[in-house]
Amino acid sequence: MRRMLALLAMFTVPLLGGCATDQRKDTLTTTLNAYASAMRWGDFPTALQFVDPKVREEHPVSSLEMARYQQYKVSGYDDDKGPRPQGKEEVTQVVQINLVNVNTQSERTVTDHQTWRYDAEGKHWWLVTGLPDISRQ
Repeated sequence: MRRMLALLAMFTVPLLGGCATDQRKDTLTTTLNAYASAMRWGDFPTALQFVDPKVREEHPVSSLEMARYQQYKVSGYDDDKGPRPQGKEEVTQVVQINLVNVNTQSERTVTDHQTWRYDAEGKHWWLVTGLPDISRQ
């Protein structure tokens, strides 16, 4: 009986680890898709909710910065290369965001270097690099 339990444990434990990895990956996919959707619609207040709460607390987005985001419409969000693992709890991705200034109708592209970190306790992925910096030319 002990041997049977030992064999069962030997095969079950790796499977549970795989389930956790699959869940983490599924959660990442869902999170990145939801964030991309918010960005594509130019919904910067919603996109801000994906930023790690600690980062938001340490670097709050001012009303002037939020007004600057509202000055642009997103005309493209290209995450072609997708996330690249940087260890077990972190991924990075580079995204090209096309923005149109609603006042001048001029378009420009911003490169956003994103780092996402997994919160194992909350089972949630957080953007730790903040919203893209659109103030640079």
